[in-house]
Amino acid sequence: MIGDLVNALGGVGLFLFGMFWLTDSLHALAGQRLRAALARFTRTPLSGAATGAVTTALIQSSSATTVTAVGFVSAGLLSFPQALGIIFGANIGTTLTGWLVAILGFKLDLGAVCLPLVFLGAVLRLSGGARRPQIGTALAGFALIFLGIEVLKDSLAGFEGLVTPEDFPRDSLWGRAELVLAGALITLVTQSSSAGVAAALAALGAGAVSLPQAMALVIGMDVGTTFTAVLATLGGSTAARRTGASHVIYNLLTGVMAFVLLGPAAALLGPGGAELDGQIALVAFHSGFNILGVVLVLPVAGPFARLVTALVPARGPVLTGSLGPEMLRDPEAAADAAVTALEAVAAAQTGYLAARLGHREARREDREALRALAEALPELRRFTDAIPPAAGTAPAPERLVSVLHVLDHLGRLYFRATEEARIAALQEDRQLRRLARLLAASAAAASADLAAAEPQLNKLQRLMRRQRERYRSRILAGARQGGPGGEALARRLEAMRWLQRCSYHLWRISGHMAQIRAGRGPVSPRREAALDVLAD
Repeated sequence: MIGDLVNALGGVGLFLFGMFWLTDSLHALAGQRLRAALARFTRTPLSGAATGAVTTALIQSSSATTVTAVGFVSAGLLSFPQALGIIFGANIGTTLTGWLVAILGFKLDLGAVCLPLVFLGAVLRLSGGARRPQIGTALAGFALIFLGIEVLKDSLAGFEGLVTPEDFPRDSLWGRAELVLAGALITLVTQSSSAGVAAALAALGAGAVSLPQAMALVIGMDVGTTFTAVLATLGGSTAARRTGASHVIYNLLTGVMAFVLLGPAAALLGPGGAELDGQIALVAFHSGFNILGVVLVLPVAGPFARLVTALVPARGPVLTGSLGPEMLRDPEAAADAAVTALEAVAAAQTGYLAARLGHREARREDREALRALAEALPELRRFTDAIPPAAGTAPAPERLVSVLHVLDHLGRLYFRATEEARIAALQEDRQLRRLARLLAASAAAASADLAAAEPQLNKLQRLMRRQRERYRSRILAGARQGGPGGEALARRLEAMRWLQRCSYHLWRISGHMAQIRAGRGPVSPRREAALDVLAD
């Protein structure tokens, strides 16, 4: 009996490893197609639910679908209500695993073909290439899933007659509640509701539990995934925490609904009703209450989104609140979020510059804006540095190099913004005041769309470079004729240099932002260094 229990646990382990390999490989193979499908077909919560269900069923990973949706929200490509549709649909997509296990794992004998599939997967894995190793790993994972089911099925057969439904809580209201809790604990331990459903199917097939008891376990397993969602979103971005909260609220409500419907569903699907095979009846119940939950929640997706937004307010730095460690699992989603946060930081930096040049002294709101930039710049730099390399030929590396260029110029522009003595010196000379107003107006106009402002900012920095040489010649000549000299001369020269350097950094920021938008890489390092020399 102990040997059978150990073998059963080993079967669950094989199933889990198979799921890990299968989902990771399918996700890697889907890659850009998954992202393109989610972005293209998610226009409403309804289309999002359909797309989320299909993509999750194809890649066998609701977490991958959810992380991509969170990345889209953080990047501003989807609204939160649209992403809710994807999240709800992913719950339906995960139920496909139960159908595969019930039909292929228990109705067909796949043991004879599983080991050859593992060998074929290993050969493909060793053959090299871009896609063959992923295909090989997916094949091996698929085979391990059904090897695990075979081991689990054979092991639980040893308990037939020894463990019966009478050994579990009886089929009463309280007994069903206990089984729901047991199902939630199983998911919490295995971190996979699919593994729990497979175990429930095996126990039902061995006669260890009745259909109503198995249904209660499956409800608990669905509810148990909420703990995983909460753990995955702790310390994450605002979008991730709202996603986790919506997952918890939705699954709890769906679990309560399924618990109420458990009795009628067992009577309808079990003996005396449709008299379906027990395992088919169980997966039909699992899919049924998830589909019904989505049908009921989609009409109120807007109010549901507003409720979650009120329950989970934004926190942390405003400019980088959309960034979270959960997005680092998807390099493309992380790159999208980094670019969106970069646009927000760059707009805030140019907006600050325009506002600050409009006043002789820094106001309280100016100091608060500068403090927000001081928090956002290193946070965005840390997030960008942590983005892992993208698989295949994705354009993320080129984009990220341009992002780092923009961050470098933003950091230098931030330093210029803290030089209050040079900003104050702009008021000492009529020409400096005129050029400061020109810089402020250009910065204000560019803050709405820096990438599009590149030609105008290029003209501005050329003008400032010429004005710097003329101003320097004029003020030095004036000093020899009794004009300002000494410290006043040095202050004004430094103020003029400050204007020219700010205009240069604005131009380079806009140029790199235009490169990012066009999907091209940055200019060559040699040309960038040459531009820096010219600016000095």
